[in-house]
Amino acid sequence: MNEHHKSEDDLRKELAIVEAAKSDPGKFGVLYEKYYRVVFVFVFRRTGDEEQSGDIVANTFLKAMLALPKYTFKGVPFSAWLFRIAANEINMFFRKTNRERVVSLDKSDLGAMIAESGESDNADTQKILLKALGTLSPDEMQMIELRFFEKRAFIEIGEIIGITENNAKVRTYRILEKLKVLLTKAGGR
Repeated sequence: MNEHHKSEDDLRKELAIVEAAKSDPGKFGVLYEKYYRVVFVFVFRRTGDEEQSGDIVANTFLKAMLALPKYTFKGVPFSAWLFRIAANEINMFFRKTNRERVVSLDKSDLGAMIAESGESDNADTQKILLKALGTLSPDEMQMIELRFFEKRAFIEIGEIIGITENNAKVRTYRILEKLKVLLTKAGGR
């Protein structure tokens, strides 16, 4: 189980904190303290700008606190709801500024994607994959980031993006097929 997956008991405890914060906004600080860092990292991986990330995270938590009475538990960690708000804030930032999106990854991220595609993991394949990733739309790249770079479960990806778990699976595998085709063409096969 990775850091994003929680047991039923963890989800119940977290929901108790959320419900307490709904009736006493002063208790929202517990959620803020628990999730500030992970939301900041989520935003920073997409903007590459520390100051701008701080502003986006501040807006995310403000909107979350104001919308908390409307929050309904859907069987996923509360953080998925926060990430959905953050993703919307990030999208708004890029629409307003027309800046280039940033993608942060490491070799193990690429290795997982290459393994999933069935290709052999070597320097040439990694270069081709990086180039292929550059052809993805922002929405496609977000799916790849959430699944492979942040290792999120499909149910959580669905919650963050606002689609069903099954739709998250289908979209992810279609994107992987698209990347596999690009890898095969670039590899001369």
